[in-house]
Amino acid sequence: MIPDLPVAAALDAPAFSTGRFRAEREADWIAFDALLTRLEKRGAKGLSSEELLQLPVLYRATLSSLSIARATSLDKALLDHLEALSMRGYFLIYGVRQSRFDRMARFFTRDWPLAVQAVWKETLIIAAIIILGAITSWSLVSSQPDWYYSFVDEGMAGGRDPRATAEFLQSTIGHGKAAASEEDGALHVFATFLFTHNSQVSILSFALGFAFGIPTMMLEFYQGISLGAMVAVFTGKGLGYDFGGWLFIHGTTELFAAALSGAAGLRIGAAVVFPGARSRLQAASDAGRTAGKVMVGVIIMLLVAGLLEGFGRQLITDTVMRYGIGTVMLLLWFAYYYIPRRSAAT
Repeated sequence: MIPDLPVAAALDAPAFSTGRFRAEREADWIAFDALLTRLEKRGAKGLSSEELLQLPVLYRATLSSLSIARATSLDKALLDHLEALSMRGYFLIYGVRQSRFDRMARFFTRDWPLAVQAVWKETLIIAAIIILGAITSWSLVSSQPDWYYSFVDEGMAGGRDPRATAEFLQSTIGHGKAAASEEDGALHVFATFLFTHNSQVSILSFALGFAFGIPTMMLEFYQGISLGAMVAVFTGKGLGYDFGGWLFIHGTTELFAAALSGAAGLRIGAAVVFPGARSRLQAASDAGRTAGKVMVGVIIMLLVAGLLEGFGRQLITDTVMRYGIGTVMLLLWFAYYYIPRRSAAT
């Protein structure tokens, strides 16, 4: 806040006009404004040593003018000008100035994890929806395999369906010829494709949140449906443990990111439905600031998941190692997000 200087001297002064007041002090205001403009455009390097020393002197002179103008009730336009100039000078001279590196460090150490903490309720809801979708499709496909074709697109399945043999299914999870052929291929292209696809799904899940969160929840439920149907196929062939490792190495990061993207969308949807004392637009805007930070983090998580899926899963075929990496990644994410910080995001 801009401090008020003592005004006793001003009150004792004889009455004078706005024109006289302006004529006596306007040169200082113009000089201060010019220095601030150069400071904004070129930083401190744009000012000489003498000009840097003049800044606080002119700032105090402007504050003095503002204080006298308030005490003598001069015209509003002049008051507005002096208040704006003083406020601008305060932030430029005394305000916290952060470099890009500082802002980036602050995002990773505080803004991102605090935003994720702020949507913990929505994260639990979306996680429950994904699990519910997985359990639903798993139970249906386990009891009636034909349901599988209703849940999983044939192109996505790639032959991994109830008609496939155990040997073929095993070869697709890194224990056979299929794995060898993938290693021979361009893994970086595969990783890029996975990152792009998962990012698009997550952004869509977030973007649909404005429609009261309903499309977001449906999309997350569908993700669970696809997962559960695939698990049912592999467990039905006695490959549940191996498939779990194949999924775990990247899935803990990817599914966590999916839950967070849905939580971000649900946060906006909830703000639209229950705005409280704010307008719906203002409530959605407030929620969007937190959700936006979460989504920036989600994209980073999906990049990590894409690398684990495109490289780690193809190059590491030991199932125990896959479980170990997936578990470590999950613990790291939990520790990073939920270690208590000094303040919570809103």
